Amino acid sequence: MRDADFVIEAVFEDLDVKRAIFKELDGIAPPAAVLASNSSTMGISKIADVTGRQDRCLNMHFFYPVLVMDLVEIVRGPQTSDETVDRAMVLAREMGRTPVLLHKEIDGFIVNRILHAATQEAYRLLDAEVATFEDIDTAVEKGLNWPLGPFRLGDFSGLDVTYNARLHMYRTTGDERYKPSPQLEAKVKAGKLGRKTGEGWYRYQR
Repeated sequence: MRDADFVIEAVFEDLDVKRAIFKELDGIAPPAAVLASNSSTMGISKIADVTGRQDRCLNMHFFYPVLVMDLVEIVRGPQTSDETVDRAMVLAREMGRTPVLLHKEIDGFIVNRILHAATQEAYRLLDAEVATFEDIDTAVEKGLNWPLGPFRLGDFSGLDVTYNARLHMYRTTGDERYKPSPQLEAKVKAGKLGRKTGEGWYRYQR
């Protein structure tokens, strides 16, 4: 990192780990380098205060799978400079991505807040035994034209990722709407995390 102009951190959603990495990066990367976090839920102000360059820190959230998904959410923190935002927007476009800019830091950003609202309702329907997860997926895929229903999407992304993101939102906001589904929590505790473990809501050949 000693010669980097721009560093993007992309570890799992653990605030303590991200803060430790940013603190280390701050002592290694050149003073003018931008430090970006790929976090899908945690605003940069929760991470950047361990550095001496809060004006050169921001969120740059890519979507999974990164090689396929076009969008990048760029989120400025309270201390992020206009120059840093401009550098991130230019970099995203140079990478062939479409950036959108959030002028205010907010947990979950744009896409995940909307996605969480929709998928939380899907989990509530499942928990209330209104329909099976398979039928809820089918209804969403055929009725809303989503490429993947919420449960199939969760398996694809990793149910641990889904669970941890919801848990973070719930703990941060205290809003019961973000509380993870008991059935989702059970899957994660059982190690059934989706495609990467061979079983989540669905079973997969490994």
